[in-house]
Amino acid sequence: MIRAIIVEDEPRGRNNLKNLLAKYCPEVEVVGEAASLSESRKLLSNPELKPDLAFLDISLEDGLVFQLLNDLGRVNFEIIFVTAYDKFAIKACEYSSIGYILKPIDPDELVAAVKRALARRQYHMDGRLQLFNQMYNNPNVFEKLSISAIDGIYFVNIRDIVRFEAEDNYTHIFLSNGEKITASKTIKSYEEMLRGANFYRVHKRHVINLNYMRKFVKGEGGYLIMEGGKRIDVSRRRRPAFMEQMKRLQEGI
Repeated sequence: MIRAIIVEDEPRGRNNLKNLLAKYCPEVEVVGEAASLSESRKLLSNPELKPDLAFLDISLEDGLVFQLLNDLGRVNFEIIFVTAYDKFAIKACEYSSIGYILKPIDPDELVAAVKRALARRQYHMDGRLQLFNQMYNNPNVFEKLSISAIDGIYFVNIRDIVRFEAEDNYTHIFLSNGEKITASKTIKSYEEMLRGANFYRVHKRHVINLNYMRKFVKGEGGYLIMEGGKRIDVSRRRRPAFMEQMKRLQEGI
C-alpha cells in the first residue's frame, strides 16, 4: 500500500478524488485530509503520519499550496498537483512533482501518476535494500558510495561521511578528512539510500552520521555539536523522534 494525503478545499473535490482512487488505484490508502494551508500544516506536523504521496490542490481558501511547500522545504513524499488551472504548471515544476492533473480528473491520468509514484518509491526501496544487503553480507569491507558531482564521480567510504547539507537542489557532503563534495542529488535521495546505515535526518537541511556526534545541547530548541565543532540544528518537528533515537542508543538497542 502507498499512504496518501489529500489537500483540497472543496469537500466534493476530496470525495471525488477518494472515490476515483478507490476505484482505479486500490493500492492507495488515504491517511489524511486537509482543506486549507493551516489544516495542512497541522496535518503534516504529525510525525506518525509519514505519507508517501500527497495530492495537492493549488488554490486554497487561505492561499496557494506553494506557500506550504516553501515552509516545509524538502519533503519525504511525492507530489501530484490536482487543480482546475493550467497557469500554475510551470511553477509546479519547481517542486519536483510527478503529476499535474487538471480537473475534472481523467482516471487514466490519475492511474499514470500513481504508477509513477509507486515506481519511484520502489526504486528508493530497492536502493536501500541493496545497500543494506551489501553491508550485512560484507561487514568487514569498506563499502563505498558513488557521488555524482559537477567535476566527476567520487567514490567514498560510507563510514567516512560525517554529514549531508542541502542547498537548493544540491547536497554538500562533508567527509572526516575535511573534504567537501557538492553532489547533484537531493539530500532526500541520500537520506533514503542510507536509512538504516547509522545516518539520521535531524533537519530539513541536515542528515548526519550518528558516529560523528559529540554532544547534544538541549537549550535554544536543541542542537548538535559534531566532531570538529560544527553546530547542527535539530528541527522542532524532528526533535521528539530524534530524542527517541538517542534513547535507543543509550540503551544499546
